[in-house]
Amino acid sequence: MKMFLVVYADYFDERISKTFLEAGFGKYTKVHGVTGRGEESEAKLGTHYSPGKNNSIFMAVQDEEIPRLLEVIRDLRAEYPGSGFRAFTLPLEECI
Repeated sequence: MKMFLVVYADYFDERISKTFLEAGFGKYTKVHGVTGRGEESEAKLGTHYSPGKNNSIFMAVQDEEIPRLLEVIRDLRAEYPGSGFRAFTLPLEECI
């Protein structure tokens, strides 16, 4: 099992949510208003000099679902080049 983490600009929130739902990934935890600086987009620090914020989605998924999720992100990145969509996987062990 893996934790799939996606970080994206807040203004893509509706598009991301709709895309994941249409792809069959409707169970997740979303964190709004995270800030940071990435490699592909301007810093989003929520300040006057670096306006904007990001959101993050966390999904606990089976290993075999990862390729489909990566395809969803690759398609979004192709549709919105330079948007800064980033995806990561982390090992996950359910404790309870």
